[in-house]
Amino acid sequence: MTPFAIAGVQMSLSAIHSNVDRMITRLSVLMQIYPWVQMVVFSELAPFGPLIANAKTFPCDTEARFQELAARHKIWLLPGSMFEREGDTIYNTASVIDPAGNVVGRYRKMFPFYPYEQGVTGGNDFLVFDVPDVGRFGVSICYDMWIPETSRTLAAMGAEVILHPTLTSSIDRDVELAIARATAAQQQCFFFDVNGLGDGGIGQSIVIGPNGDPLHRCGAGEVLFPIEIDVSRVRRTRELGLKGLGQPLKSFRDRTVRFPVYEDTWREQGYFAGLGPLQKPVRNEPLPHPGPFARTRNPQ
Repeated sequence: MTPFAIAGVQMSLSAIHSNVDRMITRLSVLMQIYPWVQMVVFSELAPFGPLIANAKTFPCDTEARFQELAARHKIWLLPGSMFEREGDTIYNTASVIDPAGNVVGRYRKMFPFYPYEQGVTGGNDFLVFDVPDVGRFGVSICYDMWIPETSRTLAAMGAEVILHPTLTSSIDRDVELAIARATAAQQQCFFFDVNGLGDGGIGQSIVIGPNGDPLHRCGAGEVLFPIEIDVSRVRRTRELGLKGLGQPLKSFRDRTVRFPVYEDTWREQGYFAGLGPLQKPVRNEPLPHPGPFARTRNPQ
């Protein structure tokens, strides 16, 4: 067993004012109370909130401040995410910083929350990184979780822990909690889902174990929640099955079926094509009818 302590920070955030100084304060308090913590994770868009106007060009001064903070406390740090500007393109980007203060990777959210997260472009590259003598970690952000292929790919890349900063302030948070638990069970991994408060979400952060078992669930108040995990549990679960039963990763590996749903013909000609554009619903407008493809099982 190699224990590893990860702390989530669920805190109130502003969409108007910078939250960076308060994040630094909260992290300092956390490390004073829990000096044994080795990694800290904040929620999505924690530093500046959900306004694209606050986008930064990376590397930036704010990221450098977090690098100094990680080195000072000798911790791995994922300070939520920030909007990143690259030319005329905006991404939602999370930096991963090691205990020496180095940026080991930046992950661009693959699935912006369209049609609501307008103006943000999705990234194309997955991010996994190794914590020496502990295990392999993967990063996803908020709505990525709703597209299960993202988590499955991280697991296929060897991720044993998925770090998942989110910003959810809407009435579907209960559904997200179910998806978080299902993701941990399907990918047989630890899943750290960290939400914010105020302009940064409605809380209810959750940590799930590789058997789909909730290890901690937060309420709707500010909280620092350190959880010590044993990554060998992931390897054991993947070897013997979830609670000694299902082995979904092996089943996926050993499959004989091909999935034509991933072919372009299904996107361009199949049922998906009849779902209508990805846009906000309009009051009293009827939903689009899926059309004749509703009954098409194998479009060619």
